[in-house]
Amino acid sequence: MKKGIHPESYRFVVFKDVSNNYAFLTRSTAETKDVIKWEDGNEYPLVKLEISNTSHPYFTGKMKLIDTAGRVDKFRTRYNKK
Repeated sequence: MKKGIHPESYRFVVFKDVSNNYAFLTRSTAETKDVIKWEDGNEYPLVKLEISNTSHPYFTGKMKLIDTAGRVDKFRTRYNKK
């Protein structure tokens, strides 16, 4: 590996899937302002995810519609005026 191109500020961070509350702890350099108390009693930075491997249709085998901004409703009202 080339020296000096990788960040050195790795720390433990919790990533949480907000669609199904699945969370995991790993090391990352992701910046965040949120914190969460983890199972071991310590507080860690929290990164909120909309989709993870536990909610993505490719990994679950189920079609699931995740609409966070109401785009589907806007589409239906616009084109359902017959």
